Amino acid sequence: MSPSLCRLKRRSEFLRTAAAGLKWVTPGVIVQARQREADGEGPRVGYTVSKKVGNAVQRNRARRRLRAAADDVLAARGDAAFDYVLIGRKSTLDRPFDALLGDLNDAVAGIGRKVRRTDGRPESGEPGS
Repeated sequence: MSPSLCRLKRRSEFLRTAAAGLKWVTPGVIVQARQREADGEGPRVGYTVSKKVGNAVQRNRARRRLRAAADDVLAARGDAAFDYVLIGRKSTLDRPFDALLGDLNDAVAGIGRKVRRTDGRPESGEPGS
């Protein structure tokens, strides 16, 4: 895990992130996010993969793939004032890694657009702006 990413470990942190309502669904991963006070420690990330994905070996493999993708994407593009929860899907196991990186990039960008839209700031590149 890269030094710039901190982990969410407690159930209450995961529940708080889910309750925030920021969510982006892609074929390879579901990303939930919560904006918090920027405390200089960088983006925090948690991983969850349910038994729907498969047995323990498959769930651990999906979690490892999500960690590797987060190290690449969230370390570079993640907002330091956010908590992210990455939820593995069945397709996380078989999806090509480049596509998984693209899914995570899309999710981070989509969540950023949602936040800017609710803040009232105009978005560049959106129709009508």
